[in-house]
This record gives sequence, structure tokens and C-alpha cells, in this order.
Amino acid sequence: MTISVIIPTFNSEVKNLQLLLESLKNQSVKIDEILVIDSGSTFDVSKIAEKYQACFYSIESKDFDHGGTRTYAGKIAKGEILVYLTQDVIIENEFSIENLTKYFKENKEIGATYGRQLPHKNASIFARHSRYFIYPEISHFYSKEDIKKYGFKAGFLSNAFAAYSKKALEDVGYFDDNIIASEDNLCGLKLLQKGYVIGYISDARVFHSHNFSAICEFKRYFDIGAFHSLKKELLKVTGFPHREGLKYVISEIAFLIKERKFHFIPVSLFRNIVKFIGYRLGRLCNFLPYRIVLSLTANKRFWERLREKK
Repeated sequence: MTISVIIPTFNSEVKNLQLLLESLKNQSVKIDEILVIDSGSTFDVSKIAEKYQACFYSIESKDFDHGGTRTYAGKIAKGEILVYLTQDVIIENEFSIENLTKYFKENKEIGATYGRQLPHKNASIFARHSRYFIYPEISHFYSKEDIKKYGFKAGFLSNAFAAYSKKALEDVGYFDDNIIASEDNLCGLKLLQKGYVIGYISDARVFHSHNFSAICEFKRYFDIGAFHSLKKELLKVTGFPHREGLKYVISEIAFLIKERKFHFIPVSLFRNIVKFIGYRLGRLCNFLPYRIVLSLTANKRFWERLREKK
């Protein structure tokens, strides 16, 4: 099966992008094309793409949309399997892409797979726990029947490192555009509802983590709450994600105890309270003044577009 790799870029560190493109050349499976979709970087990304024989496409920064841009790239890609990466991942080894994509050949019901994301060497204690909690050592597969038991978790995907059957994406209309966050999770749920299977492949690995501040976490969770508020029909299918949030808090405290970082426990509680407040405010986004929303969100452009449409 032919493989296209799609990488949206915006002011990526040159070394990181070069390292990513170099590692794609050394994969054990043939990659038929690489598409770099740049949205207004201040340096010439086209030269880097050309150096690594990648196809380069440019869009204006104001036109970038997490779902819409990935849909645009997916439609012009030639591969039967579409591998989406973000510009800041580091591929762990030469088998990562092969391990991520091999299940599509074995099972036509596979709609998408996503790989394990390991923390970077400079990852904070909280970033490390986040990677280990979300991306465990054991692989698993979810189908439509698992939505009732696992809710949003069943449809979880991360476009930082994920592969899709192009046919499956076409069947569900690709990614939704003009949504504030979680275009990958929403697509995952649509795939499950259509009868496809989603696989988490633990031996397909990349390094990818962020040392978010408490303020950044607040804004991220505000946007997640807003996403759930604006897509209420999803909650009727999946239920609320509160149980998973509580598991995360307990797991993080246990991780800090295991690492003997007891002094970080109050920080952990504070950060999780901040995330919870951000999420709850996001759920109330329709009742908040526009200026307040702009000060709370991490995605101002989404709200500006939404207002322009009105």
C-alpha cells in the first residue's frame, strides 16, 4: 500500500524539521511522498523541503485550520495510507512508520492507527507523566462497541503521529474544519461510528512532549471545554470525560510518589484544579462575553472566524 506523509509547518525550528525529514528517508518501509504544508513561516521552508525531495505547499497563516488544512493535504496526497506528523516530533527509530502502518494491510477494517509518544529528554515531571498515562506500553484496538464503555477514549487519536486509510477518511468526510480543538478525536469517533477500528500501536514510537505552564494548560482545557460545548451531540454518544480526568489526577500523584517527588504533589493538585476550572469555563463559552473568551482561549483565530461568520 502506498504511503504519503503529511507535515503541517509554521516557524518550526530548522534543525527539528531537518531531523524529521532526514529520519523519514531512513525508514524501513517505502514512503511514496512527503507533503510539507507551510502556513506563513518567516523563513523559507520550501528550500528545506526541496532538499529532502518533499512536496511543498504554502497557505496563508490566516487560512490555517487544524482540521481544514489536514483535509486539504489529505485530498491532494496520493497515498492509500496517510501518515500525519507534527513538525516537533522526533521519530525514535527506522521501524516507526512501518509499525504504524502494517496493520492496514492485514485488516481492511482498520480506519486509523496512532503511535506511542515518549517524552523528550528535557520533559518536566508533569510532561513525563502525561506521556506515560496517555500512551501506555500495551497496544489496543477499539471498535464501535467500545464507545459505550470507554466514551471519548475509544475514539482518541493524535495527529502528532497517526496514520489513516484514505478510503476511511473519504467515507467520513475527512476532518471537520472550523472547530476549536480535537479534530483528530472527532474524526476517530466518526470512524468508529462508521464501523472502522482504531488501533493504538505501542511499538510505533516518536518523541513528542510539551512543558506547558499552568496558564497554557488552563487555555488548552478551556478550548476542550468549548469543543464539548459546541459539539453537544457528541456527549450524547460518549458521555462526559470526568471519570478519565479523575483517573489522571490519581495517576499523576501516584507517579510523583513513585519518583519520590513529594514536593510536586501540591503543584500537581493546583495544576489539575486550574485545568478543571478552564474546562468548566469552556463549557460556558456561549454565555461569556467575546472579550473574555479571547482572553481565555489558546485559539483566538477560531473565535474571530466564528464572529466573522455571524
